[in-house]
Amino acid sequence: MTYQILKTQISEEGIAWLTINRPQALNALNTAFFDEMNAVLDELYPNPSIKVLVITGEGKAFVAGADIAEMVNKDQSEGQAFSEYGQQTFDRIERAPFPVIAAINGFALGGGCELAMSCDFRIASSKAKFGQPEVNLGLIPGYAGTQRLSRLIGMADALYLLTTAEIIDAQEALRLKLVQKVVEPENLESEVRKIALSIASKGPNAVRKVKSVTRKGFQISFAQGSLLEAEQFGTLFGPGSEGEEGMKAFLEKRTPNWK
Repeated sequence: MTYQILKTQISEEGIAWLTINRPQALNALNTAFFDEMNAVLDELYPNPSIKVLVITGEGKAFVAGADIAEMVNKDQSEGQAFSEYGQQTFDRIERAPFPVIAAINGFALGGGCELAMSCDFRIASSKAKFGQPEVNLGLIPGYAGTQRLSRLIGMADALYLLTTAEIIDAQEALRLKLVQKVVEPENLESEVRKIALSIASKGPNAVRKVKSVTRKGFQISFAQGSLLEAEQFGTLFGPGSEGEEGMKAFLEKRTPNWK
């Protein structure tokens, strides 16, 4: 399938690299973006060879926000539908069976910050900027930004950023734990690729299960999450299992042969 906004590459190691390619509009999110993102996820979800998905932007922005030109004439029901479509799409990114990394090369504002937050973790260029400036337009975040930001950095810091519309730099985002690492712009791609390859070298079933158990466990009680962990831990044991291969490789001082 040919995409107008998204570019995808898949390496032989199973790293899917997805670039938002609308630099003339600072990669602003519109309905066509959500359509294409869902089509890409439809292709990647069932592919067992995909170990990691990286999402980044072309040019000087990761995503500078939602497309205001598309939104300005919407009525109430259309505005709600646009919000729900974005939420559903970002939920699919969050629920992807493989880890998803946001490689934040520049502006991650509004919907761009919300997209980054739907990924499992975020690596940022030192030139990246973050913020939820929707109140400047008389709006609020529409793609679950109010929900994810408060869960990632805490209620008070989230409310401060949401109500002041303050734009923060990468180092402040790191301090708030909105991002996990900051690197120089010229090193962003290589650093993210190194992290992705490290993940791809681990037990593939274990990586998928640790993401699933961690995310599901966050939504349920500690006791329920611990039971879920034990159940999934057990599935990796037994003859021919990934756990058996990994443990034997460790004892035999060799590289595991993941199937």
